[in-house]
Amino acid sequence: MESAIQTLVSVYVKASKGKDGLGRKDFNKLVKSQFSNIMADTSNSSAVNEMRQGLDEDGDGKVDFEEYLRLIGALAGSMSQISSGANAAAP
Repeated sequence: MESAIQTLVSVYVKASKGKDGLGRKDFNKLVKSQFSNIMADTSNSSAVNEMRQGLDEDGDGKVDFEEYLRLIGALAGSMSQISSGANAAAP
């Protein structure tokens, strides 16, 4: 579990280049490079921008670390539901 948390933090820090948030370009690059196997439309810039705007609670145009964690939580929740459904269907 510790290594997973370290990975989440280091991926964010690298993508944000040590700044206080992910702007449009950095967020798009992060989504395409890290989530293309588990999310649809990662190559659709409009869809990714819409997602970024939805995550940007404070309206500063950037996805800060807390907002990034909301995305991670939503993805983890979806993956858990999918896994639970697959396990329930297994004999």
